[in-house]
Amino acid sequence: MRLALFMMPIHDPKRDYHTTLMEDVDTIVLADKLGYNEAWVGEHYTSGAEQVTSPLMFLSACISRAPRITFGTGVICLPQYNPVTIAGQAAMFDHLCKGRFIMGVGPGGLPSDFEIFGTLESDRMAMMTEAMDMIHKIWEAKPPFEFSGKFYKASVKTWVYDDIGMGHQAKPFQKPYPTVAVSAMSPFSSSMKLAGARNWDPVSANFIGNWSVKSHWDAYADEARKHGRTPDPARWRVARNIYVADTDKEAESFVKKRNESYDFYFEYLFKIFERAQMKAPFVVRKGDDPAKLTYESMRDEYTIFGSPSTVARKILEFREEVGAFGTLMLTAQDWTNKAKIRKSMTLLAKEVMPQVNAKLGERQAAE
Repeated sequence: MRLALFMMPIHDPKRDYHTTLMEDVDTIVLADKLGYNEAWVGEHYTSGAEQVTSPLMFLSACISRAPRITFGTGVICLPQYNPVTIAGQAAMFDHLCKGRFIMGVGPGGLPSDFEIFGTLESDRMAMMTEAMDMIHKIWEAKPPFEFSGKFYKASVKTWVYDDIGMGHQAKPFQKPYPTVAVSAMSPFSSSMKLAGARNWDPVSANFIGNWSVKSHWDAYADEARKHGRTPDPARWRVARNIYVADTDKEAESFVKKRNESYDFYFEYLFKIFERAQMKAPFVVRKGDDPAKLTYESMRDEYTIFGSPSTVARKILEFREEVGAFGTLMLTAQDWTNKAKIRKSMTLLAKEVMPQVNAKLGERQAAE
């Protein structure tokens, strides 16, 4: 099992913006040094807590400081852009990082972002799909061309001069183009079905119940088979909140400490879900009453915490319940307590994952 970093990120909005941005860069640098395989960064425009507005711009600042890790956008919210813009920016980033790029895309996540971009009432899933199709067409095409869809148009016909390169668009470093991935948080997600149909990589969110995570693979795999493909669990990435300390008691105390990073993280998310009247997808167990969901229950149930041996056991139990997946994505936390978070990241990479992979190797050998 591979190890990745998933960074929304979420910070206390009262903290200094520049400070938290630099800490986010340092988090990816640390992950690179510790041998994490990938680092994914989200996109939000209207949140004082989720502060990265452009994952591509942010990740560009990490390329030279994190020379080994692969970068993922988690995600570019395509309905917020003209596809021509993203085609150009993503192609350039792919060259800057020499192909260490996975293009995560999505329909958007925050209601306030939907509002500011005017997509509250839009069919964002259809917009995302059409935009991604058009981006691929732009990367494949030579001018002159004209593409027209329900939501977007792209054409360059008159101003095409090959001798000076006018009318030509940047093409990605990776051929024919970077891997596409989509994330999901709702049970039996339509995003997972789309990923299965389009042969894109699936990513499951970290703040959902095990039952919902399992449903993602079921939806993805079923759709892949309908399109004549054998689904490969190695392509599935699953995010989880994880905290590792020397002892179980120390880990539990930190995770549940009022206003510490894990506590703040889930209180923030819970308030969004509650105010948007969308708690149902996030209940701990299938069939639970959404009205009884609390942020404390989300924090305690959706965080894997303990000593290295305890966390290794819990990860294996989680995998047994939801099914095999290829990459475990650690959800990045605010660095208000820098030493503890850095230590947790280190213990996860150096002590927990070797135990997990040794056990998985034993199981595979016994089969």
